[in-house]
Amino acid sequence: MTGADVRHRFPGVRDGWARFDGPAGTQMVDVAIRAASEWSASGNNANTHGTFAAANATDDLLERARGVVAQLLDADPQSVVFGANMTTLTFAFTRAVARTLQPGDRVVGTRLDHDANVSPWRIACEESGAEHVLAPFSTVDGRLDMDALAALITPNTKWVAVTGASNLIGTMPDVKAVVALAHRVGARVFVDAVHLAPHMPVSVRDIGCDVLATSPYKWYGPHAGVLCIEPNLLNALPVAKVRPADDVGPRRFETGTPNFENIAATEAAARYLLEEDMASVAAYEQEVFAPLLNGLLAMAHVRVWGSPTLEARTPTVAFTVDGVSPDRVAEALAAAKIAVWSGSSYAVELVSHLGLTESGGVVRAGVVRYVTHDDVQRLLSVVQSLA
Repeated sequence: MTGADVRHRFPGVRDGWARFDGPAGTQMVDVAIRAASEWSASGNNANTHGTFAAANATDDLLERARGVVAQLLDADPQSVVFGANMTTLTFAFTRAVARTLQPGDRVVGTRLDHDANVSPWRIACEESGAEHVLAPFSTVDGRLDMDALAALITPNTKWVAVTGASNLIGTMPDVKAVVALAHRVGARVFVDAVHLAPHMPVSVRDIGCDVLATSPYKWYGPHAGVLCIEPNLLNALPVAKVRPADDVGPRRFETGTPNFENIAATEAAARYLLEEDMASVAAYEQEVFAPLLNGLLAMAHVRVWGSPTLEARTPTVAFTVDGVSPDRVAEALAAAKIAVWSGSSYAVELVSHLGLTESGGVVRAGVVRYVTHDDVQRLLSVVQSLA
């Protein structure tokens, strides 16, 4: 199946734009759009734990959606927590973790990560007196320095926070190896899979992490967030919640009334990916991404940051153009109806480590399911013209 074969499923790509902005948020698939609308019109907008039909329907929706998302991520349905977005959920989670930390404890992160998996942990450590340290990565190929990470995971380490894939340069660390290093000293692991889940099959059980975060709006769903928290940990953490909220299970983390219409859309998006099959999605995206990466690498006036190969990476590329600021490159592409992002894309530690903060960061282009070979050629043509 080609990108053109599925574009009719995405109303947002019918305007002639080449959408390489997917790493910041994809267009919604038709079934997710309908699910949100149909739920809103169904009369089931009640709340949970009632004795009438609409209230029962909300309970059924939550249970069903947890099951489908758990199937997509190969996780326990009772681990699935819904929320506003990954950042909000992570701040809530680390606020609870902070109450379990004390001076002398350590939290290890990485400089590859989006700031949503850095600042919440930094603040938790500031509030608890624990130590927050970050492992470096290679500026040559964008790979996480596993030796440096291993040296930082000391016996007093309580948590390791690592990205499943860099949202800026696409690098995919060996998260199973990170989990093994952490669990060896009794530390828990939080995996930010926001940029991994849209592009590769994900198995929480196989990874073995304690928490995994993802964002449905990066995989053709609504603006929402999901945490998969190991059920015993979920039930044990001292979360901030109102007294009537559930004391066990996912609802103890879902503060207030859930966004039911978005949860309906999240379920539909997850079903769409299950039907598409994530292995097939990954194969298609790599096929389209290869000429993009290789085309940029072949241009003498372009520098690609991160890995120059397709190995262990998502279909996302960060690049700069000699003599042209990232913002100006993005503007030139936008003038040709090609959407990309410029700057740090919230990967502030990564951009700083590369020494690119003062020069404006990078241009980021990502391939998702509805991007086509023609879109790639359009982007390459504009970038070539900037020489």
